[in-house]
Amino acid sequence: MENPLRNEKRNKLHHLKEKGINPFPYSYDRTHSVSELREKYDSLNAGEEIRDLHIQIAGRLMAKRLMGKAAFFNVQDQSGTLQIYIKPSELDESSSLSFEQIDIGDIVGLSGHIFKTKKGELSLYCQKFVILCKSLEPLPEKFHGLTDVELRYRYRHLDLIMDPESRKVFEVRSKIIRLIRKFLDDRGFLEVETPILQPIYGGAAAYPFTTQHRALNMTLYLKISPELYLKRLIVGGFEKVYDLGKNFRNEGIDRSHNPEFTMLEWYEAYTDYQYQMKQFEELTAFLAQEIRGSTKITYQGRELDFTPPWRRLSVYDGVKEYGGVDVPSLSDDQLRKELLKHESGEKFSSEIRRWSRGELIAHLFELVVEPHLWNPTFIIDFPVEISPLTKTHRQFSELVERFEPIAAGMEIGNAYSELNDPEEQLKRLREQEAKRVVDEEAQPMDEDFMHAIDVGMPPTGGVGFGVDRMVMILTDQSSIRDIIFFPTMKWKSRPS
Repeated sequence: MENPLRNEKRNKLHHLKEKGINPFPYSYDRTHSVSELREKYDSLNAGEEIRDLHIQIAGRLMAKRLMGKAAFFNVQDQSGTLQIYIKPSELDESSSLSFEQIDIGDIVGLSGHIFKTKKGELSLYCQKFVILCKSLEPLPEKFHGLTDVELRYRYRHLDLIMDPESRKVFEVRSKIIRLIRKFLDDRGFLEVETPILQPIYGGAAAYPFTTQHRALNMTLYLKISPELYLKRLIVGGFEKVYDLGKNFRNEGIDRSHNPEFTMLEWYEAYTDYQYQMKQFEELTAFLAQEIRGSTKITYQGRELDFTPPWRRLSVYDGVKEYGGVDVPSLSDDQLRKELLKHESGEKFSSEIRRWSRGELIAHLFELVVEPHLWNPTFIIDFPVEISPLTKTHRQFSELVERFEPIAAGMEIGNAYSELNDPEEQLKRLREQEAKRVVDEEAQPMDEDFMHAIDVGMPPTGGVGFGVDRMVMILTDQSSIRDIIFFPTMKWKSRPS
């Protein structure tokens, strides 16, 4: 049985059609947006009106108040909300018929002149009224909106209608992405596109989404990273390139992870990870200044200072400082015992038996160091075993030149001095290929990529930048689902 409110709205829709009124016209000629009207006429005095200027606006009806022989509406477009004053007795027949069948949630077009009420509220005196879309689904109750968080994400369209702050977040997100492009474009980078469907995935330790190409009868994978393709472009002679788009990783969902996410990667010939650390600082400081007006901002009630230079903390020094453990002096078995002090369970105990030394160190770092990191910090110099595409550290052969920036307890990037020694790269990828027997996230061998490295890649610094997490920080949102229009969710049918 249909919801009574939907049934009532459906009856009104049918009534309009029976009266020969099309409740779904093809277009409407607007003269102004709400924000344009406010910008031009908010300075009017109370009681003042401009009769000689004909105005047409359109938007969604959000409130209506009948007051004797007059009515007041609130109409909302993308730029804001405006009060509408209507005297039904002054409307023509078509407008009057439409007015009688109107509901909150309908999209309407209104013609008239601008004035300010005696109480000083900018308003439109409506003289012609047209329904542009007769809605069937009732909007959530005005003062509570969508109180169910899951429904906010599932029915984002309702969230955007009811919550101006939610719309603002996504407007800021769009601005952040424009600013990222401006920053890189101004520095001479070329924006490029890499394949989303790839015959071999790589560039990260992640489990891919898989699909099948029917015509070629071959398995393809959704992109987990654009890295191996961007390096081909560096080999081909493009010295500064970036890809800003979607990546896909078949992983769990939490406050900072969504299987489909926005990632920026850039590669710059003749640079290393030290140079790129400075560039990363400069980009984030630029974004903070442009979006929040300062490099010192507040996130979830705590201050974050993006002012360069940031702290540099090596993996070894971090574990020693926060965990009291001198990593180089411990054997692999001692590292396993140290890990079991912080995380237990039969499954974990079984898994760590097959981990390499580098994986043991990385997990220990995650457990004892990362929870303490709030202000932006570069974690540098990782174990070689977990960084197959990275140059060996110029001082310590068991480490690589890699950094991960962490802010507000979240990793917001990843970067390397890129490995360009073809023999070493082949050796590392063969080791990864061998690991795939026990670790399905290990990177497969990519012969085409190796061909490019054999041709020769100049010294290169490469950076991954977590766009979604940076948007979370700059818009002060606690969950990644609040800054992605349509986060991945388990499908449910629409409630009746």
